[in-house]
Amino acid sequence: MSSPTPPESRAPGARPARARPRRLLLLTLGGLGGLAAAAVLTVVFGLAMAYPNLPALDTLTDYRPKIPLRVFTADNVLIGEFGEERRNLVRIKDIPDVMKKAVLAIEDDRFYEHGGVDYLGIARAALHNAAGGGARQGASTITQQVARNFFLSSEQTLKRKAYEVLLAWKIEQNLSKDQILEVYMNQIYLGQRAFGFSSAAQIYFGKDLKDITTAEAAMLAGLPKAPSAYNPVVNPKRARTRQQYILQRMHDLHYITDAQYETAKGESLKVKSDSSAFGVHAEYVAEMARQLVYEQFQG
Repeated sequence: MSSPTPPESRAPGARPARARPRRLLLLTLGGLGGLAAAAVLTVVFGLAMAYPNLPALDTLTDYRPKIPLRVFTADNVLIGEFGEERRNLVRIKDIPDVMKKAVLAIEDDRFYEHGGVDYLGIARAALHNAAGGGARQGASTITQQVARNFFLSSEQTLKRKAYEVLLAWKIEQNLSKDQILEVYMNQIYLGQRAFGFSSAAQIYFGKDLKDITTAEAAMLAGLPKAPSAYNPVVNPKRARTRQQYILQRMHDLHYITDAQYETAKGESLKVKSDSSAFGVHAEYVAEMARQLVYEQFQG
């Protein structure tokens, strides 16, 4: 029976066999860490180079949306509207709190906490999508949506997404949160040629934005994701399903009380089947007025 080789009899510099896999693992991890660090540095360098080439934000800092020509009677009744976009510009202080809360609940409930990109939201959406729990979730913030709507195309590429993130950071550095939300709520397309929530309130419910109920606000807040799919005129069932989900979100976030939630959940909405915002039908007179304005101011 042979005895084990004493330690002093091993060849000089020899390592125990079990240490080799550990060393190999450390080398592999070190190599992967180096590659990851190099990748991060490359991305950071690319973003730093791209940032100075981002477009100017004049269209946001000096926001002047297209307002249609409107014709009113002497007693202030709307009889005509001309223009591709139906829009009423409304300042953030005049947007009712319930409308802002409905939008934040479904689009970006951490809007006033993040710096343009919601990393917690990205992680949450990634986990949800990886688990396959129902419909896929996105993580674009309201600021990113503003960047996309004003400056970027709709193509789904990593390059476009990187520019969207950079623009979101730049927007947050140049505009206040209330300014960003004001631009978003006036610019977003909501179907029926309506741009902005003030115009949408008039077109869908025949009301000024300041007069809408919690239930109506939740219905309007469901439109930005897909104005045709959740249009209460064209798809009333789908629109109501989304409205109920938004009301639930508002309740879960403590934006509305139990009583407000129960009242809004059971409210029967009167959606206008005619998208016209006119109080009196006088198309011929309105067209005459348009022609007179054009003849006087076209030059």
